Amino acid sequence: MKKQIIPKRIDVRHFRVAIFGSARIKRNDPRYKLIHTLAKMIARDGIDVVTGGGYGLMEAANKGHREGQKRGGKVQSFGLNIKLPKEQKANKHLDIKKEFGRFSDRLDYFMHLSNAVVVAPGGIGTLLEFLYTWQLIQVGHICNIPIILLGKMWPDFIKWIEKWPLKKKLIDIEDMHPIFLADNCKEAIKIIRKAHKDFIDRGPDYCWNYKKYKID
Repeated sequence: MKKQIIPKRIDVRHFRVAIFGSARIKRNDPRYKLIHTLAKMIARDGIDVVTGGGYGLMEAANKGHREGQKRGGKVQSFGLNIKLPKEQKANKHLDIKKEFGRFSDRLDYFMHLSNAVVVAPGGIGTLLEFLYTWQLIQVGHICNIPIILLGKMWPDFIKWIEKWPLKKKLIDIEDMHPIFLADNCKEAIKIIRKAHKDFIDRGPDYCWNYKKYKID
């Protein structure tokens, strides 16, 4: 497939969901199948998907989205790949891809493109992506978009946040509002569809990430 570069002028008519997750999870893992199914549902709803473009859960999302795309439809599967010492190759299920040399630049582009975020199981990189998104919402650098924590690894982490930073008043209860826990695809897509409806029914004061979070 010919490599395409993400244009500076983003099509504002498209709602996009970023899916963050581990590159280490294999295709026969239930978590791979979970993300594959969710991404297929997202595509069928006419929504774009944005991933890191690599393997594991990123591949699951791009593959599922590609399979869910309707013939003649306009939804797209984005991959924002990163150069690493151990080369991370792009998966083959991308419609548009871009490669980055710095994690910070890549994270900025995720924020620029995304109207909702799904955080699947993952390690340090996934935690970084989750917390970066959350902080930018907290300080008003991006819109108040939903962050959906999908899977069984997240409830204990949220309990820790409630027990320590929240209880010690290091964060406010309002900071918890963008975060949603979801056990399965049905719960996750329900939140995504609500955010998508708000996007479509937006009023004059609707917050657009592509305007609010500028990329030079």
